[in-house]
Amino acid sequence: MIGLFLGDTDFSEIVLRKIKKKNIKYFIIDFSKRNRFKKDKNSFRISIGKFGTIINLIKVKKCKKVLFAGKISKPNFSSLRLDLKGIYYMPSVIKAAKVGDAAIIKSIIKILNNEGIKVISSIFFNPELSLKKGNYSKLKPNKQEIISIKKGKDYFNKTKSLDHVQALVVKEGNILAKEGREGTKIMLSKLKKKSGGILIKLPKKKQDLRMDLPTIGLQTFKDIKKCGLRGVVLQSKKNIFLDKVECIKFANQNKIFINVI
Repeated sequence: MIGLFLGDTDFSEIVLRKIKKKNIKYFIIDFSKRNRFKKDKNSFRISIGKFGTIINLIKVKKCKKVLFAGKISKPNFSSLRLDLKGIYYMPSVIKAAKVGDAAIIKSIIKILNNEGIKVISSIFFNPELSLKKGNYSKLKPNKQEIISIKKGKDYFNKTKSLDHVQALVVKEGNILAKEGREGTKIMLSKLKKKSGGILIKLPKKKQDLRMDLPTIGLQTFKDIKKCGLRGVVLQSKKNIFLDKVECIKFANQNKIFINVI
């Protein structure tokens, strides 16, 4: 039995499909904004403030492991109804919320650990979504772009584990843009057409790799094309790569490189 804390984005549905295909027993705690898993008979809609209810459900299901998949956004704390454990734990969650969404999930993981519940990697059942080291396109980065890749890697090695930045655009060794809390898509939309440069999406040095891995998919490549970037760089086995076949085909058609370091 596996417990699934599922939020928004297609990734959560991909994880669920794989678990169903493997005939693994599961239940869902639906944290999506619009209750996207309400048709699943194994789905439960529980407020993030009701930690007692969540923990009791996990224990009733005799579940020892859970995973997080999909975007789980910051709740409206003023409207949350709390149970007793919610009252006890909520101050730590509110404190984490001031740092960012990733910090919220990390605080929930800590709470679950305190209750004897193990959190496993979001791609535990979907290792095929993470690419190994190598170049996955016909086009490869040139010497100048290799310097830019090193610049981006150095930046992420210096960032804090709860920093919201998971993406940079680097050109000729200079950082053109940094991802804000709103995500990669908005960052790219602010770039000029034919910006050049490369998109680098790497985890922070001390990031909790059980959740919130840098994610890329076909829409990202379409956005990259619009602003004229030359390539994408990811970290080996520390990424989520959606629509793999379609992305590689699109990259080759539009002379975009895919490099995994």
